[in-house]
Amino acid sequence: MSTPLSESVRVVLPAHLRAMAKVQGEIRVDVRGEVTQRSVLDALEAEFPMLLGTIRDRATAKRRAFVRFYACEEDLSHEEPDAPLPDRVVHGEEPFLVVGAMAGG
Repeated sequence: MSTPLSESVRVVLPAHLRAMAKVQGEIRVDVRGEVTQRSVLDALEAEFPMLLGTIRDRATAKRRAFVRFYACEEDLSHEEPDAPLPDRVVHGEEPFLVVGAMAGG
């Protein structure tokens, strides 16, 4: 039986999550199988368990209200979690960005 291919995906986190994960700058996570929001976040949380519950709700796995996802200059926040990410992200040409949104007026 062959093992699923693994892709190294670039991820950019906001400063407070980088501090929590004790990383600087852009990171890479290995994603097995199809590269989707869910698979990237699963890989990220597996490698950095201190991030569990910060980006997605632990019980529902839904994106937190003040977190947004971007790639290739597109807001992917409202895309289905299992929708494939753009090819440029899959092939490491562009990062998957996790951004803390701001509210107020």
